[in-house]
Formats: sequence, structure tokens, C-alpha cells
Amino acid sequence: MSNVGNCMLSLILATTLVSQGGSEPVPAPGIPETLAQERAESIRDLQYDLAFVIPAEPGSAVQGQVTIRFSLIARRRVVLDFAQSPDRVRSVRVGGAPIRATVANGHLVIPADVVRTGSNEVVVDFVAGDEPLNRNPEFLYTLFVPARAHRAFPCFDQPDLKARYRLSLDVPAGWVAVSNGAMLETSSSDRGTRIRFAETQPLPTYLFSFVAGRFAVETATRNGRELRLFHRETDAAKVARNREAIFDLHAVSLRWLEDYTAIPYPFGKFDVVAIPSFQFGGMEHPGAILYNAASLLLDETATQNQMLDRASVIAHETAHMWFGDLVTMRWFNDVWMKEVFANFMAAKIVNPSFPQVNHELRFLLSNYPSAYQVDRTAGTNAIRQDLANLEDAGQLYGAIIYQKAPIAMRQLETVVGETGFRDGLREYLKTYSFGNATWLDLIRILDARTSDDLVAWNHAWVEERGRPEITIELRIDGGRIARLTLHVRDPYERGLVWPQRLKVALGYADGIKEVPVTLDGTAVVATGVEGLSLPLFILPNGGGLGYGLFLLDDASRSYLLASLPAISDPLARGSAWVTLWDNVLESRIAPDAFIDLAVRALPAETDEQNIQRILAYTTRAFWRHLPSDERVRRAPALERLFRDGMARAATSSVKAAWFSAFRDVALSAEGLQWLEALWRRNEVVEGLPFVETDEIALSLELAVREVPAWQEILQTQLGRTQNPDRKARFAFVMPALSADPAVRDQAFARLRMLENRRREPWVVESLSYLNHPLREAQARHFIRPSLELLREIQRTGDIFFPTRWTEAALSGHRSPEAAATVRDFLSRELQYPQRLRWTILSAADELFRVAQ
Repeated sequence: MSNVGNCMLSLILATTLVSQGGSEPVPAPGIPETLAQERAESIRDLQYDLAFVIPAEPGSAVQGQVTIRFSLIARRRVVLDFAQSPDRVRSVRVGGAPIRATVANGHLVIPADVVRTGSNEVVVDFVAGDEPLNRNPEFLYTLFVPARAHRAFPCFDQPDLKARYRLSLDVPAGWVAVSNGAMLETSSSDRGTRIRFAETQPLPTYLFSFVAGRFAVETATRNGRELRLFHRETDAAKVARNREAIFDLHAVSLRWLEDYTAIPYPFGKFDVVAIPSFQFGGMEHPGAILYNAASLLLDETATQNQMLDRASVIAHETAHMWFGDLVTMRWFNDVWMKEVFANFMAAKIVNPSFPQVNHELRFLLSNYPSAYQVDRTAGTNAIRQDLANLEDAGQLYGAIIYQKAPIAMRQLETVVGETGFRDGLREYLKTYSFGNATWLDLIRILDARTSDDLVAWNHAWVEERGRPEITIELRIDGGRIARLTLHVRDPYERGLVWPQRLKVALGYADGIKEVPVTLDGTAVVATGVEGLSLPLFILPNGGGLGYGLFLLDDASRSYLLASLPAISDPLARGSAWVTLWDNVLESRIAPDAFIDLAVRALPAETDEQNIQRILAYTTRAFWRHLPSDERVRRAPALERLFRDGMARAATSSVKAAWFSAFRDVALSAEGLQWLEALWRRNEVVEGLPFVETDEIALSLELAVREVPAWQEILQTQLGRTQNPDRKARFAFVMPALSADPAVRDQAFARLRMLENRRREPWVVESLSYLNHPLREAQARHFIRPSLELLREIQRTGDIFFPTRWTEAALSGHRSPEAAATVRDFLSRELQYPQRLRWTILSAADELFRVAQ
């Protein structure tokens, strides 16, 4: 590694590119698809040697050097991506000689007359951009997905130019580091430590990563493979309580995937890093997976869903080692492929580790509500979308690819068959190993394994947006079923049919009869039901397999609202709750009636997954669908119900679910006094130990309700909090809890500045409290400036930030004035980017429905 702190300052910056062939325009900002195609056709054998010098002070610049080696099919200009100001390029050398280059539009353009056909070497000394480095006082981590590597260093930032990476880091004394490659050597001096890493397998830029900082390291061996966990948790008991489960879950996932794919783990070493307040649940960097620390290191009060979520995210990220890392999409319009297979495989992997869990119910409740929350809105999108520039790739992420796509993939597996589906995936992974592929490449492989029309299936499920509206028509003859017809309507009037299999549940006093139906037309007659006695109810998606808006007939709706707890099958009950909630949002069921049913059903519900789903719907209905006076009236009864649930709960997991619901809805003086006594440690919940994160959450909820001692509670909690990362986050959020509107205005104003938005989970939490339903009237003036900032949020933030920002800004509002503000903003922004418009429409959907 050269001394990048003494870089040559010989770059001459030009305003236009001059080459032997004349002037050519600099490519547009971002990574246009046309540029990416041009480079993919001309560049081969790509390698990066990278070196970074990381100073101890986060405000000091990170110096870097990159040596890029590649072969050109033919001599032509070379366009690197580097979205920084020209002064951050210190020098450029080609073949060892300084050259004149152009830095503009986020690109570094090397003229054709200094490169050659065949092998080339380009060396750039630069000052790294901080945006994707996530710098903190004691650590940093890179996050380059979907196309942010070029904000840190010059590169070809596109997924189909895979490269081998060699990395060297100079870090402050006392820091450790981890990257995709294995650590080769370290050397220390008074100035710090230099760490050198082995060359990687071929990777796209978005999967290259490194982490450096003050981390503790846990090590274990599973199935002959060393696993390491890097973390910053200061609670030794929490680490000890979680470490074996974390290692075991990764080992189970690796073994299952090696068996399913018939391909050994392809990336050598295997490390995981728990990042405090990480933007995502996880990120699949091969050899060094990053996770949100809170999703791995669970509290003692973790619910069953939290434990399942941890197992799922571990299985999801591990599955990416094959789906996304070994075989990568050619362009980000197919980003959904890696996510759907990671989620779909995760559902299969987790099952054996939790034999006590109803996994069909788990699949239903972990996918359908989230998918419907977007797909029912005017802001929904297709699973597979066109993408002209990678600058917009972050907007492709969301519930449609994470939750709807696995539902579609389960339908596809039923079409192809489990064995044919698995064998098709094995062929796909073997054919394109360490390379790139498209969805159409996979469809061709699967199409050879079925006689069904996958083209029609693909068009409706993958290429188009929305979901079908499905109703039941029942003809009766002599008190018995003469015909049962399912009618399918495309809400966008395109004539689409979503080919799918589902199980219609006919409910009787002695149980449920499931009727398999294949929906392949706009009107499908169920077979095998003629002559059956009239059911008490018909649940079109009773088996939890079908997808759509299932509008209940009057008799079924009335029966379920009166007697849903009498259904013996937990999967059918779960499906009924999902269907009833959809009917609430379609104004076919009053929110009051839905809450009344929940109050009657919860004491009788025995499945923990259903308990948590009902509690989630109840708290959502409470805050988003009831006016404030009705909330105050209903709160005492709900508080009693939830405390009774805590007392009855047989496990700490179920107790924690009941307690969280109580904390979320508590409004009565008695309820708030009890919560404050818990926070002050004057009361306990038997069988439910409280830890630091629980007390932090309690203090925030007490403060937003403006209990008399709210200021003292916040200050005491700040002093109480021992973990430095949690303390820093709490201090950031505190101003958003103030009872003083002027302080809250200042808390919002600081979010306009980019440097205050670097830690995105902190920002989202602050914005959520600023727009809490209890502050709705005073928070209304935050709506328009929040929407006005959205373009900048999208441009400067990570992939989930625009959606989470918008949801935080709108989720506390239910007034016609708030809805009018959103509509007025959209009506005035006629040239607003389509995907950001969809983001707003999705986030505002429930507001629009409630404010009608």
C-alpha cells in the first residue's frame, strides 16, 4: 500500500473530455442503464486493490487509494463512477503515468487515448465520501447497496461488473476490522494498526464491505467451520444469553442451504457483525453479514415473534450467500429475485428449529398483512419494475418484493412442484455461479419443468401491480349449496387474472371443510360442493394460500364478527383476522365492531402468533381509526384486558406481547401511574424481567403522554442508560418528546440538515414521536415540510429511508386537514418522481380512508 496521505496532486481538471475521436458528453448523473450496458460489454477481468486511512476523529477525512485492473475488449474511453467534488480526486494515473481526466456528473472519465485494448491499470488517490461510511465516534461500517460505493471510492458501480477485491485498512489503535476477505496480517505502530485482507471471490460493488471500530468478538465452531460475532453490547449477560442461539441458527441455515442447493458455502470464512441502530434488519455482505444488533441480541423479555424474526433474518441473510451473492441479478430491476428467494428459503429453513410453531400461520401473518398494506393502495407497484438509472434503485425495495414476492413464489412452487422447483434452482445456481442472471433466465429453466403457462402467470404476478378483488356468489337450492362461484375482478380494469390455488373454508358447527380451487379465470365454479348443507360462513382464503382482497358476504361477515373465536383451526382464525381487517379498511366493517370482536376474542385465543396479530390490529385501530374522545373512553377497558392477559400468560414471551400492547394504548390516570411505578422500579410484572431497552421505551411513552414528571423521567433515564450507543440515540430523540411545541419545532428543524440525518433509525424514531397521535393537532404543520424534504431524503439516504420517513410523518394523523395537505402537495407537484409519489400514496392510504 502506498502512503495515501502523501498523494500526488497532479490531476488537471477539465470541463470537457477531449480524446482522439473528438468530444463526447459526460454521462448523466447516477448510473444510467445505457452506460452500464456499454461498460458490461467492454470490460473484463476486473480487480480492485483498495486502501483506506481511517482517522480516529470522525470529522477528519478518510484518505484512499484504489488500483483498478481490467481488460478492455476494444480501446475506448473509460467511465468510472465517483459522486464527489473534483477536489476530492487527488491524482489519476494510467499505466503508471499521470493523466488528464474529467470529473463531472458523478463520474471520472478517462480518455480513450491513454488506455489500450487488453490489460489496463488505473490508480486513483482520493478523499472518500462519508455518506456510505456510517462514521461514528468509535466505529464505522460501509453500506453500498444499491449503488453507493461510488460515493466512497471510484469504481464501476453496477451489479454485472463483478470484481475481486483486496483491501488494506489503517485504523486507530484499539480498533478491529472485518471485511469480505479473511484477515491476512496486521501490523501496529504508535499511529494505529494496518490490517490487510485476502482477495475475495468475484463480487459486485454493492456487496463489498468493511467494518472497523471498537468491537468485542465472540468465536464458535459449528460443523467444522469457525464463526465469529462482532458486537458492541455492554451487557455481558445479554451476550451470553444470545451467543449460542446466534451461532446455532447460522449453522443450521448454512447446512440446510448446502443441502438444498447442492453447492457448498461459496465464500470461505463466515463472520457476522451486530451494528447498533443499523438501518436494515441485515445486509448480506459475503463473509461479513451485518445485522441490526437489536434483532440479534434479544432481551430476556423477547416474544415468540421476536425469536422467530431473529431466526428468519439470519436464515434470510444466509440464503443470500447463494441467492444474490453467488448469483447476482444483472440489473437492479431484478433485485426482487434475491429478496424473494432469501425470504422464501428462510421460511423453509426456520421451520425445523421451531417445531412448536404453526408455520403455515407464520407464513400468512409474516407476509400477507405487510404485502396488503402496500398492494391495496394507489401507491403500489409491480414486483419487477423498469429501472433506467441505479440512482432510483433504492425505491424498488419494500413490502412488494419482501412480502408479496414470497407469496407469489409459493404459488409458483405449487405449479412446478417442490422437486422440480428445487432442481430448477440448482440448475440456475450452477449455471450462473459467480456471475449474473435475469428473472427470464430462471423462468426459462422452470418453464421446462411444467406444462402450465408461466408466461401468463409471470405477467399477472410479477410484471403488473395490484391484487385481485375476489367475491363469493352462492346459489342455494332447498337449503343446500347448488353452486359456489368465485368472481375475480382486476381493480385497475386491465382484465388481469392472477392464476393461483387457494382453499375456500366452509364453516360448520362441527368444523371446517376446505375446498381446493384453482383460480384461472374471472369466474370459477368450485367443484365438489353441490349438495352440501349451507355453511355458517365462507372464508375464501381459509387455508391461508390465496392472495387478494376477499370481500365477505353479509352472512359470513356477521357470523365472524359474532363467533370467530369458535373456529377451532388457528390458521383459519388467522386468515379470518387478516380478511376482517381488509374489510374494515374497505368500510364494510366499523372499527368499533372490529375492536369489540378483539376484546371478546383475545381471552380465548390460544395461539401466540394470533394473539400478537390481534393485539397489533387492535392498537392500530385504536390510534388510527378512533377519534380522540373515543380512545379516552375505551382505554380503561383495554388496559384491564391487557393486564388480565399478562396475568394469564404462561410464558414471558406472551406476557411481553400483552405488556407491549398495554404500554402502547395506556391513557388512563391509573394505567399511566402503574407504568410510571414500573419505570421507577417500584412495581414489577411477575415473570417479566425489565432490562435497559424496556425502561427506555417506557420513559419515552410516559413523556409523550406528558405525565407530570416527564422531564425528570427523561433526564433520569438518560443518566441511567449504560450502553453508549443507546444513550446517544436516547439523547437525540429526547427533544421530540418535549411538551413545549417550540422545542419540538426545533427538533424537526434540525432534521433538515443532512448531518443530523446520518443515523436514520434515530431520525425515524424522532419523527414518529413528533407526529404521535397525541400531538396530532400541533404536528400538522410538519406534514408539508416533511414531504418537501422527501426528494432529498431519497437522494441522500439509504434504501428504506424514504418510506420510513414518510410513514413516520403521516402515521399519527387522521384529520381531513392532514389528508388535504397531502393531496394538495401531490396536486401541485405535477413533475414529481413517480416512485416517490407512490411512496406518499402508500403511506397516506389509511389517512385518506379514515379522513373521508
